[in-house]
Amino acid sequence: MSETDYTKIFEGNFIIVQLAMDRLHSAGIQAILKDESESGRLAGFGSSIQGYQELFVNNDELDQARPIISAVKEELESRDMEG
Repeated sequence: MSETDYTKIFEGNFIIVQLAMDRLHSAGIQAILKDESESGRLAGFGSSIQGYQELFVNNDELDQARPIISAVKEELESRDMEG
């Protein structure tokens, strides 16, 4: 993955990132998931942040992806305020 072709658009725990990724995929955007803790575990190393993941999208889809991610963040914030 070239840094010039992809931009990190979202990060968080597994469940929240999966929600964001599902929304992006529903819009036809193929996000790339990066999970450092899983990569470290598979290589035999530990990680202090278990379940932390990052989503990247191709720069060509960035403008389409931003409003979707903003909507996910707003939905999560409104749930936090209710609970």
